[in-house]
Amino acid sequence: MNLVRLKCALEPRQLVDRLRYQPEIVEIQLFENDMYRPERIIRVIRMLKKRGIRVYLHHPMRWRGRYLDILSEDPKRRDFYDWSCSILAELCKKEQVKCVVHAHYANTECSRPGFFWLGKKLRKRIERIREEAGDWFLWENTTKGLFSGENPSFIQELVKPLELPLCLDISHSFISLEGDNEKLQQRLAEASPFIQYYHVVDSMGAGHDSLPLGKGKVEWAGVLPFLEGRDYIFEIGLENVLDCTEMVQSAKYLNQLRAATLTSFHGS
Repeated sequence: MNLVRLKCALEPRQLVDRLRYQPEIVEIQLFENDMYRPERIIRVIRMLKKRGIRVYLHHPMRWRGRYLDILSEDPKRRDFYDWSCSILAELCKKEQVKCVVHAHYANTECSRPGFFWLGKKLRKRIERIREEAGDWFLWENTTKGLFSGENPSFIQELVKPLELPLCLDISHSFISLEGDNEKLQQRLAEASPFIQYYHVVDSMGAGHDSLPLGKGKVEWAGVLPFLEGRDYIFEIGLENVLDCTEMVQSAKYLNQLRAATLTSFHGS
């Protein structure tokens, strides 16, 4: 089957499961402890590349159990953010792979009420990280706060001035826009010049649910044109991380939708 694009951690059993499906792309979710063993990350990247698989990395989400935020009020958490970004920037340049990075997550400092005043400060911090990482980092949107669709100036004041390369998570955008498919397509069109990579995942639009395609309320026929010619993975929330069947089923869903769209086009 075409366009099998999957996600996993460095854990060997997860890798074995994903490789059964001969994926075109694998995104590796990194964790705090992985950062202290960069040689292990490099070994896995090289193993996947030898199999002809394109590799993306994902910056750790947490430090000591707490979600990261580029503007964290905790100096140690902020130091880990900067240090881990520095390690990954060097690694990405060396291995010629890109890494997905969150400026912040929902319910961290950048998503508190009245967050808009932090916009200039956030932009300066991103600029500082980019001085080292360049365009090897792809910045991912979240569901709430400054770096989300909840912020109406997200593209115009943060992304566009920096010409910031994005990883756009479809479900995150859908949730931040309160499940509005028309607004989702408008946001995709607005952000399209900056999007290099997508997380393709469904949602009911009310909260972070990470559903397989077709199980939520995203209208995928309207999203499909934005995905053509772009890299992406199916970032489905798995009950069992050793079984990526729902990711593969989502790839099948999208392939069937693409085939139906082509049939309809040629038949018209």
